[in-house]
Amino acid sequence: MNKYLISVIGPTAIGKTALSIKLAKYYNTEIISADSRQFFKEMHIGTAAPTKVELSEAKHHFIHHKSIQDDYNVGAFEKDALECLNRLFKTYNIVIMVGGSGLYVDAVTKGLDDFPDVEKGIRTKLNDQLETKGLEYLQKQLKELDIDSYKSIAIDNPHRVIRALEICIGTGKPYSSFLNKKKENRSFKTISIGLTAERETIYNRINQRVDIMMQNGLLDEVKTLLPYKDLNALNTVGYKELFKFLDGDWDLNFTVSEIKKNTRRFAKRQITWFKKNENTLWFDYSTPLDVIVDRINNAVKF
Repeated sequence: MNKYLISVIGPTAIGKTALSIKLAKYYNTEIISADSRQFFKEMHIGTAAPTKVELSEAKHHFIHHKSIQDDYNVGAFEKDALECLNRLFKTYNIVIMVGGSGLYVDAVTKGLDDFPDVEKGIRTKLNDQLETKGLEYLQKQLKELDIDSYKSIAIDNPHRVIRALEICIGTGKPYSSFLNKKKENRSFKTISIGLTAERETIYNRINQRVDIMMQNGLLDEVKTLLPYKDLNALNTVGYKELFKFLDGDWDLNFTVSEIKKNTRRFAKRQITWFKKNENTLWFDYSTPLDVIVDRINNAVKF
């Protein structure tokens, strides 16, 4: 257990990428991404993926390694990430992980909950209900079948709602009853570094980032993806709103305001998720690198 994974977490637009690169350069190591939106090579601007310059500053893994048309989920990522870490830990004592996708971070650091197999037709039926009756209909089903999951999951994410429902329906037991069982221990220790700021600062940074994305060509990027808008990978903030604009449902000013609003909501959910880890070392986003490094070095024991 003399190998350490430094996991950099926090809400979107807080500066996780910049810090992870500084840490990778300081410890002369590599970075794995746990941002599920940055896996897809067709999605650059709207996911705030590292730039070519940033990628050149430190070796990254799991950036743009999949297509939006690939069937890739958190279970596959857990397997791939652990295999990658096993390789990296043969060379390095410390590896950096960065990302705001809480479930994907937990998959690497803690392991996924084990769910029984259920009939595939259940998901097909739920997807049909989503298409014909809408997300609210599915949310009401989940509320009736598993109030704990209804209160705890990202309830406005159709993929999460359908996943919980298919387990409830397929097993006859609440999705939440399968959570938090004992999992296999990891062969490394995790030091969780959280970046935070006052809510107003976070929201201002989000608003500024959205404006910069639009200036950098997000609309043109989304236009190229319009034929694939029904894919699960594209059911994400920044893309789904601009599809509404391209379909003629919204005007552009309203669309941009919705992207900002939904990103702020996403950041709020991220904070709620990450605050559940009581062992995270939290720092203001403006904290100097040497202060963060000192805290890490105090926790590392080789």
